[in-house]
Amino acid sequence: MTEIGIIGSGNVGANIAFFIAEKGVADVCLYDIKDGVPQGKSLDMMEAAPIRRYGTKIRGTDSFDEVKSADIVIITAGSVRSPGMKRADVFEKNRALISELAASFKGSRSTVILVTEPVDLLTTLFVQESGMDVNRVMGLGGYLDSTRLRYLLARELGISPESVDATVIGRHSDDMIPLPAYCSVAGVPVENLIDAERLETIFAETRGAGALIVDMAQRASAYYGPSAVAAELAEAIRKDLKRTIPVSIMFTGQYGIEGAAMSLPAVIGSGGVVKVLEPELTDEQKNKLTESGEAVRRIVGGAS
Repeated sequence: MTEIGIIGSGNVGANIAFFIAEKGVADVCLYDIKDGVPQGKSLDMMEAAPIRRYGTKIRGTDSFDEVKSADIVIITAGSVRSPGMKRADVFEKNRALISELAASFKGSRSTVILVTEPVDLLTTLFVQESGMDVNRVMGLGGYLDSTRLRYLLARELGISPESVDATVIGRHSDDMIPLPAYCSVAGVPVENLIDAERLETIFAETRGAGALIVDMAQRASAYYGPSAVAAELAEAIRKDLKRTIPVSIMFTGQYGIEGAAMSLPAVIGSGGVVKVLEPELTDEQKNKLTESGEAVRRIVGGAS
């Protein structure tokens, strides 16, 4: 059985495969509807192996059934945002594709990672239409947002990003909820190091990080950051690391919310989500999370 399958061999899919190879996580199989693309990119990456010194095998296939049956399946296929495009517009472009993929995963025991945007809406849709165990389906969401926030806090303080912990929950959108009480530097609360006004500016920059990259590049969404995050998730699952990561998951009663996928910290191990954590939230944060959940349900429940 294939260990990790990637559906979509564009910038994100190919970079995920490369990062997984360099980390030595598992062998990878790339798939794309454009015949020859996954095979060509796989060959290119394998020819880099002697220099980059990885023994991981990467190969391409034109067999969807082969990649769909992998232990871990990462979905990157679909349209990406262009400058000025809203996430809701991208959802309508990708809705039919993800619905079709979800139908093919009914009864699957794979663990699925959604990378395609908008990730919360499509994770919700995928769970609903695949009928898969909610613990086996997750989207990047808050992990990417938290990673971006870690970088921005480290830049502000002039320190290594590895020293910074940060947590962002809720929707992967302008409504994301950074949690200052759960952001720290070597255990020191970030609120003790950065004044409230400047911290709010950094949070605003985090909310706009994805759109800024799209506007600057003028042609495509971010892909190095999302690819790195997806590779980390795959490693946590494959190696059963029990790593705590904010990911987009279907809510099943957390904070009184059901039927919508958004990000919360979760323990990630073999098979997917082992445990969901519920940080202590202020009333304002709870209200915003509830409103976001209602928005996700409303958009996904609309006519396609």
